[in-house]
Amino acid sequence: MDRPVIAALAEVLGGFVQLSKSRLETMALIVVGMIGARTVNLAHLASERGSDRAALASTYRRLQRFFQHVCLPQDWAAPVIAQLAGGAEGRTLVMDRTNWKIGGTAVNLLVLAIRTRHSQVPLMWTVLGHAGNSSCEERIGLMARYVALFGAGNVETLLADREFAGHAWLNWLNRNNIPFDIRVAVNRLIIRADGREVKLATQVTLPRKGRHCTGTLEGMDRPLHFSARLPRGNGAEWVIVATNRTGHDALKTYRKRWAIERLFRNTKTNGVNFEDTRLTDPAKLHLLTSLIALAVAWSVRAARTALGNAAPPRKAHGSLAMSYFRTGFTFIRNRLRADHPETLIEWTRLRSNPNSARVV
Repeated sequence: MDRPVIAALAEVLGGFVQLSKSRLETMALIVVGMIGARTVNLAHLASERGSDRAALASTYRRLQRFFQHVCLPQDWAAPVIAQLAGGAEGRTLVMDRTNWKIGGTAVNLLVLAIRTRHSQVPLMWTVLGHAGNSSCEERIGLMARYVALFGAGNVETLLADREFAGHAWLNWLNRNNIPFDIRVAVNRLIIRADGREVKLATQVTLPRKGRHCTGTLEGMDRPLHFSARLPRGNGAEWVIVATNRTGHDALKTYRKRWAIERLFRNTKTNGVNFEDTRLTDPAKLHLLTSLIALAVAWSVRAARTALGNAAPPRKAHGSLAMSYFRTGFTFIRNRLRADHPETLIEWTRLRSNPNSARVV
């Protein structure tokens, strides 16, 4: 791997996080290396510099020490990711989980992502210390971190699946004036305006009732608006979306949520193969996730450079020939191989943070 690229990226990162020069270069090596090698495996990253055997072993130990000794503030990377992703106003946020196992240990991440016009980027996350669904407290904690850093006023909507429909969580979103479009289970009960408790399904899935209704979920402080549709296909389940906005097409907006599934593929088999890691310690996983998020955000930003004013090419049936993420990801990899002088142009356009995070 070309040292000038690593040194230049380390200098840019130094404007956002205060680490020693050696640590910054190691961080840059990981970000650049995982794109070049398409993996987060440290042994493969160490070989990206093309050094001899002794230097390879030394680099590998250096990478290990980075994760052993570097401890940064929880959301140090979020301002960098937000700049790379763009769209400071009217953000569409998506909350979801991704999980897998390393041996007998469950890796479970609760992720808050930015949905951009063409792609999606992980912005903040919580490494859950357990398998299974997140709790209301964990969701509130993650969203509260976003509000503390960026404010609630720039959230156009928050999208989430049925797992994220607890009444305490939805009440918190209402109290903080955060618009949302969240899918709810078809068997939920609501209280109508006349005080009757009825099944939600009977209000929005029967032809004589229509596909929209208003009611209050059990435990909630105020009513919500519900919209329903039945997707095509045998055995399809009803999709019922709750929103706290009036005069809003919640179903149309909710369709954007599916993009986070592509994001998880971009961090795994379509991109840097997150599941190659052997790290299970929550602090180390959090640090690694932040570097993966930087790589994903860089790829999305690089797609704009690659395409310019041109529209992404499409196949005959209308789908993209290559996703926005893969367009930028491949573009960066080609520039790294060719030692292109503008490899880091997306980074040099960022505004550095005068209150950059300090190492703990």
